[in-house]
Amino acid sequence: MQKLSQKTQGIVYVLIAAFGFSLMSMFIKLAGDLPSFEKAFFRNFVALIFITILMLRSRTSFRLERRNLPALFGRCFFGTLGLLCNFYAIGKLNLQDENMLNKLSPFFAILFSIFLLREKPNLVQVLGVLVGGSVCIIKPSFANPQMLPALAGVLGGLGAGAAYTFVRYLGARGENGSRIVFYFSAFSCIVCVPFVALDYAPMSLLQLVYLLLAGVFACVGQLGITKAYVCAPAREISVYDYTQVLFAAALGFFVFGDVPDWLSVLGYVLICGAGVGMFLYNRRHDAAHP
Repeated sequence: MQKLSQKTQGIVYVLIAAFGFSLMSMFIKLAGDLPSFEKAFFRNFVALIFITILMLRSRTSFRLERRNLPALFGRCFFGTLGLLCNFYAIGKLNLQDENMLNKLSPFFAILFSIFLLREKPNLVQVLGVLVGGSVCIIKPSFANPQMLPALAGVLGGLGAGAAYTFVRYLGARGENGSRIVFYFSAFSCIVCVPFVALDYAPMSLLQLVYLLLAGVFACVGQLGITKAYVCAPAREISVYDYTQVLFAAALGFFVFGDVPDWLSVLGYVLICGAGVGMFLYNRRHDAAHP
């Protein structure tokens, strides 16, 4: 059996991550009106336990190289910012709208990669991302009371995009993907602890179960996206991250009864078209420049 290329592996990992993050968003929304810091803490605490066990079983070292510390801090800081903004938006917007705003992250990933990684996207790749990103912008259905959650969704996309770029940077420097996830989860938990202590909201057993499940699928998504951006540059695989919107739309319909309007349907068509077009272009480009 022919071994998959790095780019193809990256695409597969992105799809796994998109499905994992969609399920995470669903369980976060099912958990109800809890503080974002509380949701973030439980989400990352589960991921921290999971990744710690995984690293111990595989005998992966927890030791970091000093030269990677600044980039790791960038990944942790922007990842935590994106996570908190994302959770706030999930609680205020429907699942599809929130995921559309969060899918600005591939655009920001390519933007940050220009400055941090010196990876210059070509015109076709930029257009592919902007087609998907425009879906977030042309959906003018946010009423004034939802303006703050919508802005939080955009900031969540910015944080995620910056974090993914730092992951790619760390991967290029040989940093282990599981170690990146471990320190991000630990950093987020430490940041959230004081806020949870000051504003703890009692939860039911069912809410706790939902948050624990959110943590499990967040870990799946986190490992997937980390491995993806270690395998391939953002300009080649980030467009496939838009499939999370499709997964979220399906979950929103079957779990919450959300029926997308024609703008949403148009958005999903554009997302699929951008993904397929990018795949065909990359395959033709690689065949012409082996």
